Amino acid sequence: MPKLKTRKCAAKRLKETGTGKFRHHKAGGRHLKSAKNAKRRRRLRQDGAVKSTEMRRIKAALPYGL
Repeated sequence: MPKLKTRKCAAKRLKETGTGKFRHHKAGGRHLKSAKNAKRRRRLRQDGAVKSTEMRRIKAALPYGL
């Protein structure tokens, strides 16, 4: 069986945690920050967790992990 290629777009956007879950950067934190309150801006700085329903697609895109 041939080697599987890693989807580079997924590899650059996701980080794997120690438990095997994946984290992603949250959308909406790049500009127009004056319209967002401080609590919302703080939360946008943190990484978000990939939902369990998306994990099958992530595993297919990253066959050998990160």
